[in-house]
This record gives sequence, C-alpha cells and structure tokens, in this order.
Amino acid sequence: MSSSRFDSSKQYTTTSLVIGYALCSSLLAVINKFAITYFNYPGLLTALQYLTCTVAVWLLGKLGFLHHDPFTWETAKKFLPAAIVFYLAIFTNTNLLRHANVDTFIVFRSLTPLLVAIADTVFRGQPLPSRLTFLSLIVILAGAVGYVATDSAFTLTAYSWALAYLVTITTEMVYIKHMVSHLGLNIWGYVLYNNLLSLMIAPIFWFLTGEHTEVFAAVNENRGNLFEPVAFSAVALSCVFGFLISYFGFAARNAISATAFTVTGVVNKFLTVVINVLIWDKHATPVGLVCLLFTICGGVGYQQSVALDKPLLDSEKDNKKDSEKGEEDEELTPLNQGKLASVV
Repeated sequence: MSSSRFDSSKQYTTTSLVIGYALCSSLLAVINKFAITYFNYPGLLTALQYLTCTVAVWLLGKLGFLHHDPFTWETAKKFLPAAIVFYLAIFTNTNLLRHANVDTFIVFRSLTPLLVAIADTVFRGQPLPSRLTFLSLIVILAGAVGYVATDSAFTLTAYSWALAYLVTITTEMVYIKHMVSHLGLNIWGYVLYNNLLSLMIAPIFWFLTGEHTEVFAAVNENRGNLFEPVAFSAVALSCVFGFLISYFGFAARNAISATAFTVTGVVNKFLTVVINVLIWDKHATPVGLVCLLFTICGGVGYQQSVALDKPLLDSEKDNKKDSEKGEEDEELTPLNQGKLASVV
C-alpha cells in the first residue's frame, strides 16, 4: 500500500515537472519577444536576466534550497571561453527577436541539427548521416528555405542576426560542451558560472554596440518617469521565466527519459507557434507557418532516425550523444538556453 502511494506521488511529481517545463519553455520565446518589444535594449535585458539568475542561485544556495559549486577564479578562467560563446548565442538570439518574429527564430533554431551534422562529419570525423537522417535534414532545410522565400517581413538586418545566432549556437553544441565537461561542476554550479561570467562580459558589448548611449539618452529623456508599467512587467516576467526554465528544465531531464524529454521539446515548439499566433499579429503568414511546421516535422523525423541508427562503437557513442543533444537541448536556450546552464 505504501509502495503504491509512493509510486503515485512520484508520478504526480514527474507530471508536475514536465508540465512546468512545457509551460516555461513554450512561453519563454514569446515572453522574450514581448520584453524586447517594450524594452528595446537587448544588452541590458540579457544582463538583467543574468543578474536575476545569478542572485537567485546564490541566495537559494545560502538558504539551503540548492547546492552549487563555489566560485573560484581558477575555474572561472577555464570556463570563460564557454561563457563567451554562450553570451554571444544569447546576444544574437535577443537581437534576432528584436528584429524578427518568434517564428523566424524557431525556423533558424530548427536548422541546428543540419549544421551540427555537417560539423560532426567535417571537423570531428563522424560517419555520414544515415539515409533517414539525411532525408530528415533535407526536410528541415526545405521547410526553412520555404519560410524564408515567403517571409514578407524579410530584412537583411534580421536575417544577419539569424545567421549569426545559428553559427554561435552550433559552435556551442559541437565544441563548448567538451571544453567544460572536465570541470566537474554540478548543475547549479554550471548555471552560476555561466550567468555570472556572462554578466561580467555584458558591459563590453554595451559599449561596443553603442547601446549605452541609447540607454543614457532614454534615461535623460524620461527623467522622472523611468519605469513604464508594461515594460517593467515584461522584463520582470522574462527574468522570472529565465530562472524557472533552469529549474524545470534540469529537473524534468532527470525525471524522464531522453526520448520523452525530446518529445516534450517538440510539443513545446508547436505550443509556442500556437501561442504566438493567438496573442498578437507578430507572426508569419499562413504559408510561412506551414513551412515552419514542415521544419518542425523534419526535426521530429531527425530525432526518430537518430534513435534508429545502429549502435556505435564505445569510442563513438559520446560524440554521437553530443550530436543528438543539439536538437534535444533546443528548449534549453534562448534565453532558455542560457539560464539552463547551457544550452543550448
């Protein structure tokens, strides 16, 4: 009887974690778009998110709710290259959302398995994808090309940021995990280092991009009325959800199988598209949405084909696992990437 109650309680907890992750993940891209629409300072927005996550981890650690590795400069130096690439991924992601809609972001995010597969084959000596995997990648590419071709809101600026984001997020997926895996940090230690170091890097980009002049000009122009309720609410919401995705993402990953986690991620994409279409007009055309769904379906086929691939030699398994994690970790980024101890 007690065993039955325990199993029921465990199932309830797992369901709650999955629902929490699904809600946070599917809403986060839309919330970030909402935030950047009313608070048009991507560098400052991401810095506030890094600050929120860093303070939350430190404070909850002090209160005994979680355990994280202590911050040391020796470890920070080793972690710095990963933090820089992570910052660039989030920076380009936020600027992409600044200049394009959420659908464009999802399309380019869905292209990552294609680039990861190419990088694995060319730079890491992995075998060529199987026929089914290759077909799935072609479907992803075809859907993305169709989306771009029918995007009435196409601008060179938006797609430049999209390409920059695609390159940085692929770099992180293929190389960065190998750079930090030997550091032996726990989950919350990873989150702390990722966000604290990114917070330290942020001022450099404020001055390189000239965003600091925009912020100072806005402060001077709106002296006495610095906090607009809508903008403040949007930023606060994005910061809260950025931290929540850290907890629910890692907890759900530990509570369910990798396949179930991946399926949840795919469902989250569809939910994001539906929510984005329902709440406002900042979305793709009907034809563009069909191409977007086509791309997502290609991602589903990619996951299935990976699962059906022949067992690899032990020496190849770790590399293959990292390649598969590319698409699987998709919901851990933007900013959900970041707050999730990485992404990506």
